[in-house]
Amino acid sequence: MDNAAVEVVEKVNLLGLSRVKMEQFLVEIGEKPFRAQQILKWIHHAGVDDFELMTNIGKSLRAKLQQVAEIRPPEIVSQKDSTDGTRKWAIRVEGGNLVETVLIPDGHRGTLCVSSQVGCSLDCSFCSTGKQGFQRDLTAAEIIGQVWLAIKSYDAFGAKERTVTNVVMMGMGEPLLNFDNVVDAMGLMMDDFGYGISKRRVTLSTSGVVPALDRLGEVSDVSLAVSLHAPNDELRDQLVPINRRYPIAELLAACQRYLDRQTDTHRVVTIEYTLMAGINDSVELARELAEVLRNLPCKINLIPFNPFPHSSYERPSKVAIERFWEVLTKAGYVATVRTTRGDDIDAACGQLVGQVTDRTRRSERYRELQAGPDPIRIL
Repeated sequence: MDNAAVEVVEKVNLLGLSRVKMEQFLVEIGEKPFRAQQILKWIHHAGVDDFELMTNIGKSLRAKLQQVAEIRPPEIVSQKDSTDGTRKWAIRVEGGNLVETVLIPDGHRGTLCVSSQVGCSLDCSFCSTGKQGFQRDLTAAEIIGQVWLAIKSYDAFGAKERTVTNVVMMGMGEPLLNFDNVVDAMGLMMDDFGYGISKRRVTLSTSGVVPALDRLGEVSDVSLAVSLHAPNDELRDQLVPINRRYPIAELLAACQRYLDRQTDTHRVVTIEYTLMAGINDSVELARELAEVLRNLPCKINLIPFNPFPHSSYERPSKVAIERFWEVLTKAGYVATVRTTRGDDIDAACGQLVGQVTDRTRRSERYRELQAGPDPIRIL
């Protein structure tokens, strides 16, 4: 009997490979790089995860791929459907952790809210996700896998009507603290051999990691949203602790630099502002917000606070929301009040929680960020 050790080769998960990385992988295994386009179309256009079904690829390549590669999405653990049509999935990723993904249908449009991390290290005071702690970044395959699973759940690969027309990186986690994997996944979302979604329909939302935002402008042209939630540093320090590292003036300057790098001169930044009763919803703060944003091309999305267990914050009255909105519109801003969707299944903004099996890394990750000068593992 041969007792020689058998080398176990870990298979490469092709689900998260960008076009460039797919070409590099094929060259490494002795194949032609043009095959990347065929494989990408099978995975992301047809929803195929079995190499044997890739009929325009030769048998020898299919056999080789079976040996060295796989197409492995994360696993759907549960699905909940709201009375308003919103659908939420709990998705198990490596290590047994759960993240949540939400699809919000609106006529012919479907907006998918995608997570980028297991938990979040930033601990914004009004967000349920931050209370779960932080465990790790999601891989590119786990990020794009949420898009793949959402389409698959509707059996909509190859359908004329798209279930996912827009993607927002607004789920669990801070996308800019998982820079490379998020950029690769967003690239697949926009690639014609991936999902072919317009750059105007892929939005990254950040709490304000300034150095990473500057780097994003060098490699991507997705739409940008900023979680501001306060018009001055004193209040924002309490609501969004990362503001102590990158205050409002620095953040807005970085937003302007991002816009300056875009070839489309009509681009604007979406300012996200969660309204909380008695905290940041006064007319005076609305006027202050109008003033602080006066030089930034932007639109403002007002988000009435969505309650979650053990939170001390409350949603403002309709009158308070309307007064805040009126101040902004009279100042010349395009301001909208986000309609709450999916709150009956805890799928509304700020309510995503998932399940973090090891919460010990949040303080470690946050200390690294505060130590600076650059964000961890992205520059």
